[in-house]
Amino acid sequence: MQITDNSKQFLKALQDSDLALLSSVPKSDLHNHAPLGSRLSDFEKTIGQKILPPPLSLKDIAEMDNYIIHNLREHIVSLKGLETSLRLAFKHAKQDGIQKLEMSVDCLFVNLFTDKEIGFVKLLKQIHQDEAPEILYYPEIGLSRNLKISDIESCIYPCIESGYFKSIDLYGDELAKDSKNYIPIYKSAKSHHLKLKSHAGEFGNAESVRYTVETLELDEVQHGIAASNSPNVMKWLRNNNIRLNICPTSNVVLCRVQNLQSHPARILADYGINITINSDDIMIFNQSVSEEYLNLFQAQLFSANELNTIRENGIK
Repeated sequence: MQITDNSKQFLKALQDSDLALLSSVPKSDLHNHAPLGSRLSDFEKTIGQKILPPPLSLKDIAEMDNYIIHNLREHIVSLKGLETSLRLAFKHAKQDGIQKLEMSVDCLFVNLFTDKEIGFVKLLKQIHQDEAPEILYYPEIGLSRNLKISDIESCIYPCIESGYFKSIDLYGDELAKDSKNYIPIYKSAKSHHLKLKSHAGEFGNAESVRYTVETLELDEVQHGIAASNSPNVMKWLRNNNIRLNICPTSNVVLCRVQNLQSHPARILADYGINITINSDDIMIFNQSVSEEYLNLFQAQLFSANELNTIRENGIK
């Protein structure tokens, strides 16, 4: 098989620990939450204000949400804050060599606009065009399990029906509500040809991954790392070609994995499951996709060639 110039650069960058070169190689980020898609330091410079940094270790989603509510929310949940954070997220993706970006934005942000989803979509289109038109951006609409479904419905359905969004993601505390509560929303998304994603197997067990995929008819899973505890579930994921979009540093900081050296991405890949490497929330975890690749290589979890295959699969 012919090795492309991008592959040669990627391999060299890993072997030389050359982050600048690594950042120039095309990559994907398929698990990225806006408006947390940029460095906290860049956000601070832009707004001209210091923000308490997140803890180096978070025991669960609730603790992360508590940090966001008390330190970031006031700066983000406004039209100006949303626009600022989105622009920075696209700039960061461009600087990191992200060629294919599936960045989700929560549907509740439509409430910031007088013309609801029309203004929301217009803003996303404009920022993408202004900041990184060369990125293949596949807009993703997000919804949180932490909220009442009745509060979500007035926002999510218009976004699904807008024709702008290409995928949907259910995130938040995966133990908060049964996935079956979201079947009507996911049926609507499927009928409008959105790719179906959901967080699962981050805090739940292996069977919760299969249950969520079957219940919501998912195409991909965000995280899904708990599947590594069950050969039966891994076999099922492999046979059904369900991709897992993994975020290694996020898993370590949220105490789902002890360290990168023991990350279950190795087990999942060895079982033939299609995995990708992604950023999750850069403002919280402070790692670009390029850094995630370099970290995994330096932890000796994967060889340079294996990581290049994962990189190429993410772009396809």
